[in-house]
Amino acid sequence: MTSLKAIGLMSGTSLDGLDICFAEFWKENSRWNFKVLKAETLPYPKDLEKQLRNSIHLSSQDLLALHSEYGFYLGKAVKNFIKTNQLDEIDLIASHGHTVFHQPQRKFTLQIGDGRAIKAETQIPVIYDFRSQDVLFGGNGAPLVPIGDELLFSEYDACLNLGGFSNISFIKEHKRIAFDIAPVNIILNKLAENFNQNYDKNGNLARKGNVNVQLLEQLNALDFYAQSNPKSLGIEWCNENIFPLFPITENLDLLATFTEHAAEQISKTINENQLKKVLFTGGGTYNEFLIERIKAKTQSQVIIPKTQIIDFKEALIFAFMGVLRRNNEINILASATGSSHDHSSGIIV
Repeated sequence: MTSLKAIGLMSGTSLDGLDICFAEFWKENSRWNFKVLKAETLPYPKDLEKQLRNSIHLSSQDLLALHSEYGFYLGKAVKNFIKTNQLDEIDLIASHGHTVFHQPQRKFTLQIGDGRAIKAETQIPVIYDFRSQDVLFGGNGAPLVPIGDELLFSEYDACLNLGGFSNISFIKEHKRIAFDIAPVNIILNKLAENFNQNYDKNGNLARKGNVNVQLLEQLNALDFYAQSNPKSLGIEWCNENIFPLFPITENLDLLATFTEHAAEQISKTINENQLKKVLFTGGGTYNEFLIERIKAKTQSQVIIPKTQIIDFKEALIFAFMGVLRRNNEINILASATGSSHDHSSGIIV
């Protein structure tokens, strides 16, 4: 099989910026291989970041306008990326979009950033809206990256992402299962803002605080952690369940406590499933204090890969999902999302 070159676009709930990954994919002896050719993160312009952050509160008309505006922004960003790096032979662009609403129990999820606008700007085939079909098939619409874990990173017992939310995928009873574990950066970044920081660099702020044992117990007792998988989290859940538990006075103890909470939930998941070799990726991997706390609570091997994989694994896998969709191959696993069956998802423009 000849190789395919794809650009993957990923924007996480923590709004750290737009991840762009250009990669080549090919099959050899029935096994998929990949090579990251170029990747970078573009920080959002302040006004766009603010619009995306507040998108959950917009009127329907303003949300539709942002859907188009953000789509054109993505298209222009990709066009500049291609021009700056003098890229050619691009077969497709696969875009995750920015999640505004995620309520699979009500059969909807919304990622804005119109793929048709990306196509209009770039004149390259675009695949977008990977989640909606899964939700309509009874799934959580998340997590989606397990197909990449299965086909590109199978040498690890588990793949664990530390982003806005932590999620994990691994093989259990011959099936790859996946689920969200707990919020991470979506909460820690918000708490760091009270100290005029965009995020808690290296976990330095949390390291100075003391754990509030009573709050930690309340967090660990939340119903979500007792639910069976597949299961997923969204910002709405945090607004309803996490923030109301926090005292009005902001202090370093909140950061220390929530970091401990995330470490406890993550290590508990690793230990309960006896996972020996775990690949860690995502922005939270740079939180040295969080990683220290996780290592202190598990005997498992915590593997931190090279920076390119830490930063761009999700964008890489969305590019790969686009390749699978183009080939009409399965790119969403029902065992991970809880949908009625495996399927090939994404709207092709």
